[in-house]
Amino acid sequence: MDKFTTLTGIAAPMPLVNIDTDMIIPKQFLKTIKRSGLGKNLFDEMRYDSDGNEVPDFVLNQPAYREAEILVAGDNFGCGSSREHAPWALLDFGIRCVISTSFADIFFNNCFKNGILPVTLPQDAVDVLMDDARKGANARITVDLEAQTVTASDGQSFGFEIDPFKKHCMLNGLDDIGLTMEKAAAIDTFETEMAQARPWV
Repeated sequence: MDKFTTLTGIAAPMPLVNIDTDMIIPKQFLKTIKRSGLGKNLFDEMRYDSDGNEVPDFVLNQPAYREAEILVAGDNFGCGSSREHAPWALLDFGIRCVISTSFADIFFNNCFKNGILPVTLPQDAVDVLMDDARKGANARITVDLEAQTVTASDGQSFGFEIDPFKKHCMLNGLDDIGLTMEKAAAIDTFETEMAQARPWV
């Protein structure tokens, strides 16, 4: 998992509330267990018409937001089913941070396990950042995980809370496997000792 320290990037505004995981990645794309390749189908039913053509008005189809790395969204982002394909699709598109007033619990935790930082802020702060995101590619938002701040293009800064353990994992690029591998030396020692003490096992 890539480390998350400081991100300065284009933010796409998505003011819809209750964006569920089926909107993020529709069910017909859940057949794969690969984490790559899902970005092209992110928000598929909003991005494309029935003939597979891009919908020009959809935010991620607009030239200013095709390279967006941050999503500023409405309340209750990631609700619905618990599919891990949702953060996979966001990350494969290039989204490294989602900012909202609230997230569904399972989606929230899945983000941390896949290198996406979900930032929860009060409505007034999200409103400021949403307006900033609407300025397009020239307005860059900065997310500083170490300092726990989000800074708009005009310099306004907002602090956010994060669980210290989740922060540690994000800063060091540690998913569940990475956390286990931190204990590799201790595991090897245990296995050696067990092989000597109980060779019949």
